Amino acid sequence: MHLRVITFALIWLLPVDARNLDGSDSHYDFVIVGGGTSGLVVANRLSELGDVSVAVIEAGDSVLNNHNVSTTTGYGLSFGTAIDWAYQTEDQIYAGGSKQTMRAGKAIGGTSTINGMSYTRAQKVQIDSWEKFGNKGWNWDSLFPYYLKSEQFQVPTADQAARGADYYKSYHGEHGPLKVGWPKFMTNSSVLPILDQTFQQLGVSYNRDINGGSMVGLTVHPDTIDREANVRHDAARAYFWPYENRSNLKIISNTYANKIVWGEDSGGDAVAVGVEVRGVEGVETIYASKEVILSAGSLKSPAILEHSGIGNPDILKKHGISLKVNISSVGENLQDQTNNGLFYEGKEFWLGLPTFSALPSAEQIYGDDSSTVASRVSSNLADYAKNVSVASNGAVQEANVLAALQLQYDLVFKSHVPFAEIVLIPIGHSFSSEYWPLLPFSRGSVHIQSPDPSEAPAINPNYFMFAPDLDAQVGVARFIRKAFETSPLNHLVGEEYAPGFEHVPEDASDSVWQSWVRSNYRSNFHPVGTVSMLSRDKGGAVGPDLKVYGTKNVRVIDASVVPFQLCGHLTSTLYAIAERASDLIKKRYVF
Repeated sequence: MHLRVITFALIWLLPVDARNLDGSDSHYDFVIVGGGTSGLVVANRLSELGDVSVAVIEAGDSVLNNHNVSTTTGYGLSFGTAIDWAYQTEDQIYAGGSKQTMRAGKAIGGTSTINGMSYTRAQKVQIDSWEKFGNKGWNWDSLFPYYLKSEQFQVPTADQAARGADYYKSYHGEHGPLKVGWPKFMTNSSVLPILDQTFQQLGVSYNRDINGGSMVGLTVHPDTIDREANVRHDAARAYFWPYENRSNLKIISNTYANKIVWGEDSGGDAVAVGVEVRGVEGVETIYASKEVILSAGSLKSPAILEHSGIGNPDILKKHGISLKVNISSVGENLQDQTNNGLFYEGKEFWLGLPTFSALPSAEQIYGDDSSTVASRVSSNLADYAKNVSVASNGAVQEANVLAALQLQYDLVFKSHVPFAEIVLIPIGHSFSSEYWPLLPFSRGSVHIQSPDPSEAPAINPNYFMFAPDLDAQVGVARFIRKAFETSPLNHLVGEEYAPGFEHVPEDASDSVWQSWVRSNYRSNFHPVGTVSMLSRDKGGAVGPDLKVYGTKNVRVIDASVVPFQLCGHLTSTLYAIAERASDLIKKRYVF
């Protein structure tokens, strides 16, 4: 044991070129798969150590000068283009039967280059629940400093403050790479007071700054934006481009990861020695002397593990892949939110980019019916946990599913975390609202469907498999319609264009609302949980060090490790997780 530590230390002290076993460019200390939100953070922080080499394998390329990415009003412009993975789900049998498209960024910067830029974190009790489920050291107090470490907060100007930008200084970091603030041109200052007066009548109070761990309320949230340059500030602009000249950091773009390459089997934990990739030079191996780190996202990282022999033995056997580590939960526990919208005629003309969101609790949504709804959900949890286990062919244990669902129930109905996010969008001559229940109970999966790594995995979120998720989608829609009918907000809008009273009358039944939801919903593009950070006996695939169980040197650092869905947009928490993970890795190697 002592000899191994000493040898490892000596290797560490060698210059980079000496550690490249054959002197070629295909040998590095750390190989990271995925140059997106999480991967670029880890690459940046590890390459701060000048005597290590870091390679990032990225399927996409630079979008630094792509107008669809950089413009702050460009949300959606990149959808369906070459930089959008546009993953297709399986037919959603509980949600109308059609496939859904799940957007994800295929570029240096990953999904941070195409997302909605919203910077909101999580409810404190949600992060604390990670530790309660076996992840020692992962709680709000330990993660909060890393939110701050990643952030370069831009104090709002007087004009922005007049239009609603507000904050508590102690909630924000000043010196991180990621610029966070409000758009240079915000919505007319007259809108926020009207929204505040309206939502106060519905029991939803104004929340100056939701990024301190208490999220319920109406807020004007910041974005990941460079205010002075008036451009999106994505992971590449924050963590890569200012540092691209580091000699020990290399992005290998337009290159796809096939699988992890393993060293000789010594009878212990599996040891990765590199990653097999396919690119412009064909198939080759990029070697890693220390670690392989997967940061390919919730829909790709589990597939790479399965192609590498880590996962459910039945699935691997079906595709002729030799089992390396038996972790049947890989690819299970997929959680995503569902998005619908209401659309109204505007009676005024609004300029600027709106960042208004209401995050009501279940009690605020349902009012006097809250206890009835809670009872209905609670009474069905055990049956649903059984259904999830059966749907996975026993890959996930019924007791583990039930424990996770019970936690989620407690968060919603006892801790009163935000139940939904309602984005309010006055722009031009229209006033619309997109919304999504934040903590759906439905669980799905993502698994390979071929031994060919170039074939997309089978993605099945099982939207609305748990009937109360569909009920939630209806309940929030009714709440939004009520808000637009409440003074003084009702004075700003005219006709309801969508869903419209001809399709969903004022007194519409649940079934009419449900039909509208199923016909018009989409993915909210927030998938998590497919390589969950949980104790192994609770269905986890990685431990608190984010190392894959049964391996010596493979970690996963992306949204797939988040075990339970969050109330905030994922980006901010992914930056924080990657920052903390980088420190964990550094502590492992720096003597």
